[in-house]
Amino acid sequence: MKILVVGSGGREHALAWKLAQSPRIQLVYVAPGNGGTATDERLRNVPISDPKVLAEFAVREGIAFTVVGPEAPLAAGIVNLFRARGLKIFGPSREAAQLESSKDFAKAFMKRHQIPTADYETFSDPVLAHAYIDARGAPIVIKADGLAAGKGVVVAMSLEEAHGAVDMMLADNKLGDAGARVVIEEFLHGEEASFIVMVDGKNVLPLASSQDHKRLQDNDQGPNTGGMGAYSPAPIVTPQVHARVMREIIMPTVRGMETDGIRYTGFLYAGLMIDPQGNIKTLEFNCRMGDPETQPIMTRLKGDFSKVVEHAIAGTLDQVELDWDRRYALGVVLAAHGYPDTPRKGDRISDIPAETANTVTFHAGTQLEDGVLSVTGGRVLCVVGLDDTVRGAQSAAYATVNQIHFDGMQYRHDIGFRAMARKPEQS
Repeated sequence: MKILVVGSGGREHALAWKLAQSPRIQLVYVAPGNGGTATDERLRNVPISDPKVLAEFAVREGIAFTVVGPEAPLAAGIVNLFRARGLKIFGPSREAAQLESSKDFAKAFMKRHQIPTADYETFSDPVLAHAYIDARGAPIVIKADGLAAGKGVVVAMSLEEAHGAVDMMLADNKLGDAGARVVIEEFLHGEEASFIVMVDGKNVLPLASSQDHKRLQDNDQGPNTGGMGAYSPAPIVTPQVHARVMREIIMPTVRGMETDGIRYTGFLYAGLMIDPQGNIKTLEFNCRMGDPETQPIMTRLKGDFSKVVEHAIAGTLDQVELDWDRRYALGVVLAAHGYPDTPRKGDRISDIPAETANTVTFHAGTQLEDGVLSVTGGRVLCVVGLDDTVRGAQSAAYATVNQIHFDGMQYRHDIGFRAMARKPEQS
């Protein structure tokens, strides 16, 4: 079998890495891929991003199925296009992907189907938005309605910061069409977790729980980012929390989409806020796996992932059981100088250690040109360590991080601190 993974980030490298382990897979194409997928003999980069050209490629190469990684091609309707050509593809349709591509759509959907989430209002007029902020006070959360590559959410701890976010999005148009409308919602207290499932239209298969770290700097300081690290499993997602999330959020979402005339297939990611009393609210939906959560999740998944995807495409996920490595997996993101606002490109990367039984390095913003590996994006690498304890997984990851070099490299030193705080026996 030959299969295709669409995307170029760390999530796509991890998906392709896992799929390529199947003895049934001859080759995994990654479009367009990155410097890490370029160096793996089981993977082959394809310099194509246009969905129509990718569909033609899939027909020509006899691709068995396609897995879509990032949100942009999903929002653009790549799944609709492939299905119209009779091609097997795992991901939500353009209509279903509105759960991520429009924050206003998602919030209205949750309100309509009684899915717990923060109170909110949507604005396109900056004057009204400013008045709402003054009336509600801070802290408060400002979200661009559309896709903004991880830069569309401002958790404003002061009125000044909140007003600045509205001006940036609505008045100054810094995010383009994505920020033409904003969702302003109440600030929720608690601990975040990522809950990712696979959906075949009817059946739901939960993946391992995970938790990421959004802020750039240690102790959750600095600006929000796309994610500076993650670990799996997340101790805060207890069996009781897991059952409640499935009952109160995931299943009502899948059924609600069906009620609204939209069949949901693909990965579904619910960003959760769990308060000290155990109450759970939905922060957001993503219509794909998270990045960097995918990297530790894929390193823990055992068995043939290609068979799981085939069941998902066929609508038979109820016939699948997943087997997980009992160890913790913890991933540390290495980011470029200037990330998240102005990441510097072109810095040369060196000294990445080879994969071992308890460490693997996934590439994101990298390219390989004339044998030279260099930085091409904000989040550059994600180093994953595995161990029986969170602290051991953390030590394994940072031991590898300390060997890698590129100028301006920045990363957090405390990935996993919440898990260790919750697990005294591991500290």
